[in-house]
Amino acid sequence: MADYNNNGNIVHELNYVTTNRFYVEIDSAITASFTECTGLSFQIKKNIYYEGGVNDQQRIYLGTTEFADITLKRGMTNDPVFWNWMTQIFNEQTPTSRRNVNILVFNQAGETMKSWTLIGAIPIAFKTPTLQADGNAVAIEEITLAYEGLQFGKEGGGGNSTTRLDKSGFFSSR
Repeated sequence: MADYNNNGNIVHELNYVTTNRFYVEIDSAITASFTECTGLSFQIKKNIYYEGGVNDQQRIYLGTTEFADITLKRGMTNDPVFWNWMTQIFNEQTPTSRRNVNILVFNQAGETMKSWTLIGAIPIAFKTPTLQADGNAVAIEEITLAYEGLQFGKEGGGGNSTTRLDKSGFFSSR
């Protein structure tokens, strides 16, 4: 159903999703954007039970859930949050820090359209781009995160749901 303004003209909202960037939110702040996110999946183990005397059926009981590691590729950021997080892991005197990480997709109006919250995430691999004097390398080539649980929703799982992009495609400072 179309919406009309006061002049009787059809109003088109910018409500379609662009999939060219995934934004990562940590501690209620957008920390980076990535062009690719792979491995966001889970699998539930099944247990099969065969009931005596029932030869044409099997009973299936759900077992444990296994979450696949995700890899974020070709990221841009000026926030050292990922590097600081990785160095905490190397420091033997600092306990391993797990965080909830939100992966967000915005529409053209800068509103959150989809979000995935990685519960208890921890970085397990980090790769920088090849450093070349004449290259145009990105800030982060790849970062792989393992996580303990997954939530799906429209808003950031524990983050800032009022985050919006301005008209030029950047995050507003409000």
